[in-house]
Amino acid sequence: MLDELYQKLTNSEKEEFKRLLNLLLCRTFIIRDIYDLKEDMMKINPDYRFIERNFPLFLEYLSCAGWTLEKDSNYGVISLNNSYGYNRVRLNRNTTLILYILRLIFEEEREKVLLRHEVTTTTGDLVYKMLNMGLINKKPSDKELIDSLRQLSGHNITGKVDGSWEDVNTRLIIYPSILFVVTNEKISRIYEMAELSGYIY
Repeated sequence: MLDELYQKLTNSEKEEFKRLLNLLLCRTFIIRDIYDLKEDMMKINPDYRFIERNFPLFLEYLSCAGWTLEKDSNYGVISLNNSYGYNRVRLNRNTTLILYILRLIFEEEREKVLLRHEVTTTTGDLVYKMLNMGLINKKPSDKELIDSLRQLSGHNITGKVDGSWEDVNTRLIIYPSILFVVTNEKISRIYEMAELSGYIY
């Protein structure tokens, strides 16, 4: 079955299949609706469409290596998980806090979003919320902000509309993939830990 599906692809499609397998392993999430910096607008991601069209092939191939591929058509998110718990990304404390706050902002703002699933905020609002909740005592350094936001962007969890990552006025997009990283259950657990201990690990 796997070989049959693969042989149906043209040579150029086979190359695209290989490229996107590597992209999935590198990024974990492929998003349907992405922000195009050059055109300054949201666009349909051709990578998502290719995987969607050939989903059975990707699914079978990856399952042979112990990976689970899932597609949420409502939010437009394709996600990859390792069945054995290997290849997990470790986040430092600062990046974990940023991820948590981005998830809270997403939850608060998505009620206002009717047709789109992505949510926007700014670097300044993100830092202000971290300070206001008492999760940090001072603004993270520019390097910490850049490193954390770039890491999350590399996994298609957030992206920027303009400016530099560390600039307070830089507009950030929070993609719906964040729902698959920080679930409602995890939010509740982290919030309880924050209340009990005064900080989050």
